[in-house]
Amino acid sequence: MTTLEQGQTAKVRPTARFMLEHPAHFLAQGFGSGLSPIMPGTSGTLFAWLAFNVLSSRWPQWFTAFNWSIIIVVGFFIGVWACQVTGRNMGVADHGSMVWDEIIAFWLVLIFIVPADFSTQCWAFVWFRFFDMVKPPPIRWFDQHIKGGFGVMWDDIVAAFYTLLLFALWRVI
Repeated sequence: MTTLEQGQTAKVRPTARFMLEHPAHFLAQGFGSGLSPIMPGTSGTLFAWLAFNVLSSRWPQWFTAFNWSIIIVVGFFIGVWACQVTGRNMGVADHGSMVWDEIIAFWLVLIFIVPADFSTQCWAFVWFRFFDMVKPPPIRWFDQHIKGGFGVMWDDIVAAFYTLLLFALWRVI
């Protein structure tokens, strides 16, 4: 059993077998990136970054900012379902192996900053991870009070907003 920081204990260990048992698990666990034994949220965010850049450079005619926006909105709502199902099946509402929320939120950051050089994308990654881990207000409030799949997804969207706000202020100064 896996003990979590919120004092909850998962009924099911996050394994490849568990992930492959249901499409919701596969999605919520970021196609396997959430199964990383160390810092799964960071692994999920790295996966998001890699996937965004590979897809956007390989098929630029399909992966435009507009289409990414559609993917993000649809992905958010599908993620609410996937995280709800996976959390229920694991016995923990927001298990660390569920990283679809980081993926969708970081794609949101990237559609607003790209085209950007590697250094700028690195800073976006660092700041997003900072806001997602530290959870400054009101992110922490959302994380503690909004439960279920929507709560899992929403606090990362707010972390993405903070990241984008920081970049907007940085460009003004």
